[in-house]
Amino acid sequence: MTGPGAEVIALGEVMLRFDPGEGRIRTARSFQVWEGGGEYNVVRGLRRCFGVRTAIVTALVDNAVGRLAEDLILQGGVDTALIRWEPGDGVGRSARNGLNFVERGFGIRGALGVSDRANTAVSQLRKGDVDWNAVFSAGPRWFHTGGIFAGLSDTTVDVAHEAMTAARRHGVTVSYDPNYRPSLWADRGGADRAREVDLRLARHADVVVGALGLAGRHPGAVRVGADELPDALAEAAARLPDVKVLATTLRDVLSAGVNDWSSAAWSAETGFVTGPPMPGLQVLDRIGSGDGFAAGLVYGLLSGAPLERALAYGTAHGAFAMTTPGDVSMASLTEVEALMAGGSAHVRR
Repeated sequence: MTGPGAEVIALGEVMLRFDPGEGRIRTARSFQVWEGGGEYNVVRGLRRCFGVRTAIVTALVDNAVGRLAEDLILQGGVDTALIRWEPGDGVGRSARNGLNFVERGFGIRGALGVSDRANTAVSQLRKGDVDWNAVFSAGPRWFHTGGIFAGLSDTTVDVAHEAMTAARRHGVTVSYDPNYRPSLWADRGGADRAREVDLRLARHADVVVGALGLAGRHPGAVRVGADELPDALAEAAARLPDVKVLATTLRDVLSAGVNDWSSAAWSAETGFVTGPPMPGLQVLDRIGSGDGFAAGLVYGLLSGAPLERALAYGTAHGAFAMTTPGDVSMASLTEVEALMAGGSAHVRR
């Protein structure tokens, strides 16, 4: 079903991102168009930077806007064979494709995302719409999904659960990113409901990225200091007795354009480990950096690297994702490994 055989498959929404560049959404007269989506960005980064064959399971309305999204996905090298195409009614009354308007932020003005994603085709996916046994019988090694997809609707929670349990039955490694978005849960139980869903789904994951989303009473309830990180990850691990790896990015926002950036992880074998610190990182566009981290981490773990080195892949790739516009990575593996080895921004000729 997935062409040449994807090694990593993701389940999630792919939206068109409209970027006003250095300007603001409210005054823009033109936009750069990208594709993006929390779960999709991971497999896109794995394909373009790390050379891993990937596929995306999603749904799009079969009109010119949906085909634009497909064209962008194809440019990213991600297999489109598992896209579910829904017929359009001409006005988007029954289903539509999602749009996301994103300002990068500058200085004291933080990044801003304004999504337009209600009633999208992918939010209407239901259990049974995807033949997961066929998907996982094709031989992928890894499956990734997250809280953004699960937060789209009540039915997508069930689809994520169905997919994750099928992946585990087939011996496929499963990763999950809670990736809490308040706007997706505002009218559906808020942070408490999001936490309930995250725990239901993360119990079927081998690897949880963004694991601090599972610390505290509900997502965003606590801000964890460096000295509290081991306990916070241990708290998350206690809630997920079968999880093998918990990982998280660490960010201190000095301004929209300067962030301190690093990572940390826990596994039963290694205990608490930290990624390379990158203080004072210059940021062009921070959107998608967490997904870039996840892609690098997955690549490292797929390659059999020790957890500390897998963290370094994630940290370096996430850092590069912040140096270019759009959600998606434009880094090369050579650049990532040079940064891991202590490389600098000197001109290369």
